[in-house]
Amino acid sequence: MSDDLRKFLANARGSAASARVLRLDDLQLQLGRPKVDADASPWGLAAMRGRLVELSARGATATLTTAAELVLEAQRAAEPVAWVVPWSLDTRTATFYPPDVAETGIDLAALVVVRAPSTIAAARAAERLLRSGAFGLVVLDFASVDLEANRAQRLPDQVLGRLVSLAQSHDAAVICLTEKTSEAGSLGSLVSMRAEAMRLRQPGSSSEAGFEVTIRALKDKRRGPGWSKRLKARGPAGMG
Repeated sequence: MSDDLRKFLANARGSAASARVLRLDDLQLQLGRPKVDADASPWGLAAMRGRLVELSARGATATLTTAAELVLEAQRAAEPVAWVVPWSLDTRTATFYPPDVAETGIDLAALVVVRAPSTIAAARAAERLLRSGAFGLVVLDFASVDLEANRAQRLPDQVLGRLVSLAQSHDAAVICLTEKTSEAGSLGSLVSMRAEAMRLRQPGSSSEAGFEVTIRALKDKRRGPGWSKRLKARGPAGMG
């Protein structure tokens, strides 16, 4: 681990050794009875803390744009963020492109980016990041990996289970980005929420005017599926 990363982790989210107060909400989560605030937004960093969330779509997707909005929300709340992506030197398959991300307003200097040789390696890297207690949001970017066709790249339930446990222990959100249709199954039964993000540009509007993103819940263990939320986005041309 580099000295810069050690300093980053030491200053992030307070000391990992500091005592945490066990609130009623925390106890309900541990007992499997999460408290749901009917007035709270079903989408956003607050709604994802302690959860494994899958964000997926295929077609006119807005997956990366939506994920970038979550990163920006976390940074505005002074929450350190890590973006983990499988990267192959042979195929160079990756969806994270720093210039596009920077255009959304994200501070790249405050964003930890990890390249891993496979989805399993990426998940293990996410485990180490979460275990540090420093990160409020970890994004696992599997959008460039065909998990439906490549069984070897799928994450076993025990791996997903560790991610869920660490997310709950450190009050962090874990977001997995995938590319698949709404009819395809989720990453696994331990996914607490699965949402689909689609873009809709208004007829005759320019790219500078932005576009609308519709987020639809395909699965939500807390609120139930079926809810939707619309957001205004102004992502750069390279963001999907």
